[in-house]
Amino acid sequence: MAERPTGLAEHNITANGAPRGRGASGAFQGKAYQELKSAVHHDLLDRIDLERLMFLENSQARTQLLGIIQDLVGNLTTPLSALERERLSREVLDEVFGLGPLEPLLQDPTINDILVNTYKDVYVERAGVIEKTNVAFKDSTHLMHIIDKIVSRVGRRVDESSPMVDARLEDGSRVNVIIPPLAVDSPVLSIRRFGTIPLEAEDLVANRTLTSQMLEVLLGAVKARLNIIVSGGTGAGKTTLLNVLSSAIPSNERIVTIEDSAELQLKQDHVVRLECRPPNVEGKGSVRQRELVINSLRMRPDRIIVGEVRGEEALDMLQAMNTGHDGSITTVHANSPRDALARVETMALMANLNLPEIAVRQQIAAAVSLIVQISRMSDGSRRITHITEITGMNDEIVSLQDIFLFEKRGVGLTGKVLGRFHATGVVPKFAERLHTSGIVIPQAVFDHSMDV
Repeated sequence: MAERPTGLAEHNITANGAPRGRGASGAFQGKAYQELKSAVHHDLLDRIDLERLMFLENSQARTQLLGIIQDLVGNLTTPLSALERERLSREVLDEVFGLGPLEPLLQDPTINDILVNTYKDVYVERAGVIEKTNVAFKDSTHLMHIIDKIVSRVGRRVDESSPMVDARLEDGSRVNVIIPPLAVDSPVLSIRRFGTIPLEAEDLVANRTLTSQMLEVLLGAVKARLNIIVSGGTGAGKTTLLNVLSSAIPSNERIVTIEDSAELQLKQDHVVRLECRPPNVEGKGSVRQRELVINSLRMRPDRIIVGEVRGEEALDMLQAMNTGHDGSITTVHANSPRDALARVETMALMANLNLPEIAVRQQIAAAVSLIVQISRMSDGSRRITHITEITGMNDEIVSLQDIFLFEKRGVGLTGKVLGRFHATGVVPKFAERLHTSGIVIPQAVFDHSMDV
């Protein structure tokens, strides 16, 4: 790597030798710090051959580059503390190898969502609560550079002709980007994170998402091959719950998962993962969920898991459930079990097969056994609010009966949601199917006189 003298000595120094932008506390203010970081970055690009770095192992290249950056920072005449120099070196390294200002957030395991509204307004969600961070980009161009870096890694592009894009980070986190002219003020970036260690069933019980009795019934329903819909709003925990339920599927069964963007983390060995493909730059080549659902039927699946039903594939999913592929699980966006049925019906009608509504409802009533409603509470906690059985048709209406409910009773002084889980006293019709499958659920679990 060719080296040449740095010209950074003049950057960010006032006439009296003090660093520009340093406040009374001694820490750099945002703009001055960004200017200093850009100066180090630009000088680094003049000093090294990035193409040669590409041929090195990533860890080796990072170590070698960090040493050069620390030299550059060490030669600055700007007065910096040791902590500030280390921070500056790491952030410049992140600009080259990582995603710049986003790297510290991506390395924080407590963060679930990263929401970039503008280059200077970055929010995160921790434990269901959104908070503003002090992270900022230099300007919209800097933010756009990071966005290009993300989407190019998965062979996508984003520009005025294609201003919206979905992508995925290496750790599986889901990324959505929307840029001007559709985004009025600035490029907007949203990252849905997924933990490297998925939550287990015991974690959901410990978090009071549900009780051990409710979990016992749900896992029994999966083992008995009941078809289940997990319903909830955005960020309610549908995918996490689906992962937990799938853990009850025997390891000797062949599972085919179908997702718009791969998120599921199943632990079984015999899993085939399918993912939709968006259109290319010419608007061609897309593969939708419906095509994958139809194709999966030719793959000899024991179970079909659709990450989220969004459109006309709902009809194919119902037909699969009704033609021997029982034990299937999917999720939908809805606010209640009844709303979930209405959404599935609407999406099935989107297939444009001129089916009467009553025929679709009959398919739903015959195919689906259980709806599990999960919600995010005002304090950020998740609760399963309904476990509801579909019992058949009554006239032209799909009949439902609640098995377990969460009753909200108020909010505590600290903002924590108060409430209780309880059984309704109804013994589900599928209890007999559980029994014939060798799954024993004590009758007392369904007793309405006891909290669960």
